[in-house]
Amino acid sequence: MRVLLVEDEVRLAETIRRGLVAEGFVVDFAHDGITGLEEALTSSYDVIVLDIMLPRLNGYDVCRRLRSANNWTPILMLTAKDGEYDQVDAFDLGADDYLTKPFSFVVLVARLRALVRRGAPERPARLQVGDLSLDPSTRVVERAGVEVSLTPREFGLLHFLMRHRGDVVSKNEILQSVWDLNYDGDDNVVEVYVGYLRRKIDQPFGRKAITTVRGAGYRLEGDGG
Repeated sequence: MRVLLVEDEVRLAETIRRGLVAEGFVVDFAHDGITGLEEALTSSYDVIVLDIMLPRLNGYDVCRRLRSANNWTPILMLTAKDGEYDQVDAFDLGADDYLTKPFSFVVLVARLRALVRRGAPERPARLQVGDLSLDPSTRVVERAGVEVSLTPREFGLLHFLMRHRGDVVSKNEILQSVWDLNYDGDDNVVEVYVGYLRRKIDQPFGRKAITTVRGAGYRLEGDGG
């Protein structure tokens, strides 16, 4: 598995590189956005780890240019920033996953392996699960043709669940992707927001798309009737 690591903190990049090599990855790295973009466009990679705060060209622009060039290599964005808007921005641009520094190396490896397993199919403009659709660019959510108004956090949670449709995702995975690793509040906040989503996208339409898997997490199904 070949990884492109684009990270301007040289010591951190070397630490990540050594760890990934020990896990069986082949790692190339770049320390600025322009070099990273050129490497991604001219070589073949299974996955890209892309910092957002980069010199010469930031990670958002690298991601945008890759997707504009129809390069669909899975991208995990890595940043010291936090907050739901940064994460939603990354996903809107075509990123596949997001980790906030400081992060667990074990989690990083697990996320990269998951991205490699899923591969790099071309993304549809809209995400569709049954009669539920989400458009990342316009931020419009519809169920059975009816537009549903969501808060930014609810949108981020639904976006995550739809990207992992059919998979069981834990509260911890949701917190790390929709909130961030620095969140130190009660993990029951996930349950609260799942409840908010159910009241907006399921109950008014007689659906039960978001299911609770006891002891494991949540799953978004396509035909929750």
